[in-house]
Amino acid sequence: MTQEKPVAAITGAAQGIGRRTAEILAERGYRLAVNDLRMPDETIRSVRSRGGEAIGHAGNIADESVVEEFARSVDGAWGRADVLVNNAGISFIAPAETISGADYRRVLEVNLVAPFLLAKAFGKKMLDAGRGCIINVASVAGLVGVADRAAYNASKHGLIGLTRTLAAEWGGRGVRVNAVCPGWVKTQMDAADQARGTYTDADITGRIPMGRFATPDDIAFAIAFLADDKQSGFINGHCLTVDGGWTADGSWESLRRSHRSPNLRNSHE
Repeated sequence: MTQEKPVAAITGAAQGIGRRTAEILAERGYRLAVNDLRMPDETIRSVRSRGGEAIGHAGNIADESVVEEFARSVDGAWGRADVLVNNAGISFIAPAETISGADYRRVLEVNLVAPFLLAKAFGKKMLDAGRGCIINVASVAGLVGVADRAAYNASKHGLIGLTRTLAAEWGGRGVRVNAVCPGWVKTQMDAADQARGTYTDADITGRIPMGRFATPDDIAFAIAFLADDKQSGFINGHCLTVDGGWTADGSWESLRRSHRSPNLRNSHE
């Protein structure tokens, strides 16, 4: 008897981490349901080119009716989702004293409320089945404070709190809930933030002991690890930091750079 392929639902799948996660999971035999604000057609084509099955869904996941429609579409196609990856998120950079209440709420709606709505919608079926895995894409900004990001940091700190709470509630019923905390990743979001003149590549690489940005692959493979029951079946409520040592290193800049190999210094300075 052929074992049925697992199903993964991914938000924010049109580009960056979400798209790469879809591709890697497809290569590992998953069927994919992918969501973004607009239909993630390129991701669907990429998944299918790897021999995978994929369905797409477009809509704003901060809208509860959109979330419920997404969950119904996955259930209608395959009867279940084994994995939910809450990847969609937005950035907002501004001094705290200038942020309007509307902008603050908008960031929380997408980065914190939406993952809860998705976990609730997909988690009900997982709990009924007694198995499942939810992975929230948080950030190192959920572990430390980064200036000019009050709304974003608050949303990611909250997402880590949500992760731990759901892990405590649902772990005993067969549903694992974990988070990945990326450092700075080379994606379209990073390009848009840098285009505003808020930081440079050197600002980031100078702060990271490994001297480079993360890639979407770095994060996607971490997600794939947490999705795999054989590899991570007893990991629940964990926040896997994928940041090249950013949050581990309390060194000042000259000390940090003094411990880099000459090749790394020459490549990134």
